[in-house]
Amino acid sequence: MKIIEYVQKNAKMTMKEIAQEVHLSAPAVIERVKKLEEQHVIEGYKAQINLKKVGRFIQAIVLFQSKDCKALAQFCQEHEDVLACYRVAGEISYIAHVATESVEMLEEFIDASMEYGTPSTNIVLSFTKKESIKPIKKS
Repeated sequence: MKIIEYVQKNAKMTMKEIAQEVHLSAPAVIERVKKLEEQHVIEGYKAQINLKKVGRFIQAIVLFQSKDCKALAQFCQEHEDVLACYRVAGEISYIAHVATESVEMLEEFIDASMEYGTPSTNIVLSFTKKESIKPIKKS
């Protein structure tokens, strides 16, 4: 679990650095990380990008009452401003996290999405994000 914690915080840490932190040998950590990858506990390594530095100054959470779930999912998958799209149960059917350069571009996204359902838009003012999660111990 400690290895998972360190990999989440900084995927660029060397196996030697992780080994020092978890008090194991580097070969032991390499073997454990390899097993975590094979078991798909670790699914990949990614860079965390500062959205504002790449011109995406406006973030929004868009809630949808969808008319056509599959078409909306496809639209979100193909739209370059959608960071994530979640199908959910309840009054709404989808939640899209959008990051774009301006309010005008957000408006264009909303207009284009209206054929798939009724959107309700919430502009993100600020956010916090967990850098790592702890696995749930099985009893």
